[in-house]
Amino acid sequence: MTESQCQELFAQVLRVSDADETEAIVSGGRDALTRFANNTIHQNVEEESVSLSVRTVFGGRTARATTNKLDAASVARVVSECSALAKSSPADPDLQPMPGPQAYPHVKRFHAATAAAGPAERAANARVMIAEAEKRQLTAAGIFATGEGFYALMNSRGLAAYYRDTHSEASVTMMAPDSSGWAKANSPDIAAIDSRAMAERAGEKAVASRNPVAIDPGFYTVILEPSAVLDVLGWMYYDFGAMSVKEQRSFLNNRVGEKLFGENITIRDDATHPLQSGAPFDGEGFARHTLPLVEKGVIRNLVYSQKSAAEAKTAPTGHGFPLPNEMGEAPMNIVIEGGDSSIDKMIASTERGILVTRLWYIREVEPYEKVMTGMTRDGTFLVENGRVVRGLRNFRFNQSLVKMLNNVEAMSPSVRASGEEAFEMVVPAMKVRDFHFTEVTKF
Repeated sequence: MTESQCQELFAQVLRVSDADETEAIVSGGRDALTRFANNTIHQNVEEESVSLSVRTVFGGRTARATTNKLDAASVARVVSECSALAKSSPADPDLQPMPGPQAYPHVKRFHAATAAAGPAERAANARVMIAEAEKRQLTAAGIFATGEGFYALMNSRGLAAYYRDTHSEASVTMMAPDSSGWAKANSPDIAAIDSRAMAERAGEKAVASRNPVAIDPGFYTVILEPSAVLDVLGWMYYDFGAMSVKEQRSFLNNRVGEKLFGENITIRDDATHPLQSGAPFDGEGFARHTLPLVEKGVIRNLVYSQKSAAEAKTAPTGHGFPLPNEMGEAPMNIVIEGGDSSIDKMIASTERGILVTRLWYIREVEPYEKVMTGMTRDGTFLVENGRVVRGLRNFRFNQSLVKMLNNVEAMSPSVRASGEEAFEMVVPAMKVRDFHFTEVTKF
């Protein structure tokens, strides 16, 4: 839907609402996916959807109701249901008034070529990845997806925010009898997805890790590729929310202003970064501020929703979620400042260590030192005397993120990375000493 169509729909909402305040979120789009396995495309699906989510406020009582039907009767029904829910809800003494008109930074994340991509183009990309697998006598499985979406947030105080974007994603796993390799990429611009390079990388990893051997668990120097960095560090960013700290669920309790990580760790939340994605406003309608979270190892800032900001007597930072919610706020556009090394240089400078393609099945073990457990997957290699010498059986790890970010010896320039356990971020590859592997897996 266009911006004007969203505004027309909101005008319908206002005509049937008698609430003190009324908010509407209109969102939707088109998503298409081509999936392949056993070196054959076996699925092509496409979906178009749209939803209207209404929030009303009556004397400090608020609720939300959602529908995917946009005819006049359905609009009136969802407003009526939302109002009934709000009137029967307990009053929230800390509920803040809806914000008025806001100014947002400009971002361009709609690409016509991505929106126009159809099944033939997705199939061609899948075929490129399959051909690379067949050339190496491997079996490939993966996806190629494209789509476009929109998101509009409007309220009765005059706020009107609209965002439109496109998205494309490719993922491929190359499998041999006793080894595998993997690669994944995501971008608003389909031209940024290089299916051949991804398939070559995954295929090379699958071949190089054949006949893996087991080595003893312990503390090793590791070289974590960007996807591995993303997935393990992705678990710490909700702890930067002010509500998380207030409720003492965060590892940052009593640590804001403290030097917690190494001097070489600088992290910010930046929705305007050219490699980022997503709207320049949050779920409450506030502009997403570019905010330093960590500067040279020092915890500098938390992020604030409107409610948390009012309690702290500060301004919202543009990191809230649609109300009502129990999550509070979180930074969603993470950028970790990288270095001037490369994965090849990290390998060359390592006397003995382990190269990790990606991590999975990650879970929190201990919250205050942020100890995480999980496993390596799809390309784990032994490095000796500056060379990758052979594939390894996978490991389980137990690792404190606090200690990990004190032990980073080198970083590559930051890239847009995709994983399976966390949202996309802009992160570097990292060389980390004393990474703790606790046991060897059976594969």
